[in-house]
Amino acid sequence: MHYTVVERELELRLVLSPERSIPVPARLSYRSDDPYAVHIAFHINSESPVNWTFARDLLVEGVFRPCGHGDVRVWPTKVDGRSVVLVALSSPDGDALLEAPIPQVSAWLERTLTAVPPGTEGAQLGIDDALDQLLAR
Repeated sequence: MHYTVVERELELRLVLSPERSIPVPARLSYRSDDPYAVHIAFHINSESPVNWTFARDLLVEGVFRPCGHGDVRVWPTKVDGRSVVLVALSSPDGDALLEAPIPQVSAWLERTLTAVPPGTEGAQLGIDDALDQLLAR
């Protein structure tokens, strides 16, 4: 099966305090065969990256207004005059607040929305075809 991959390398900032943050290289990934999800791999000082997966809709909405609850929350803000989106991640292993530049995230999201337009995600999964095959037996 053919699918589309949309990736973007960018530098996020791990917010340590209101006055201090450190750079964190990251890769944003989207696959049309997993159309509802976005994947972020953070390259920290470890043998393998830290991976997070959450709803694409959450990131799309979070560029414009606060959204999410629980493990992933996203909201736009300004930092030193720059438009950024903050992503708060929470897990049993700890919490992280990451800052990403809105222009780069928005450009990447636009590419994912072109690859799989909103409302067409279900068609990417082939559920209808699978049901047709199952019921034809």
